[in-house]
Amino acid sequence: MNSIYIYIFIMFFVTYLIRVLPLTLIRKKIKNRTFQSFLYYVPYVTLAIMTFPAMIYASNNIIAGIIAFIVGIFVAWVDGSLFKVAISCSLVVFIIELII
Repeated sequence: MNSIYIYIFIMFFVTYLIRVLPLTLIRKKIKNRTFQSFLYYVPYVTLAIMTFPAMIYASNNIIAGIIAFIVGIFVAWVDGSLFKVAISCSLVVFIIELII
């Protein structure tokens, strides 16, 4: 039971370090374009890494998830509306799961 408090403290410490170290170590404006672009895309990559497996495995059939992902990419490329992408992906999963 006591070990859970150690795990929680370690998780708190690591999370705290990740947030505090950039504030303490980087005091002036970042001028390196490569590093700026890296920092710009980090939130998008993190979101993609967290949501991609959920998109594939959210349905009962993995094939339906993959096809909905492909349709979602196509709809986003053509139109770009998040609402239309979500509706089209949901409809594709619904139709494929009705068929299979």
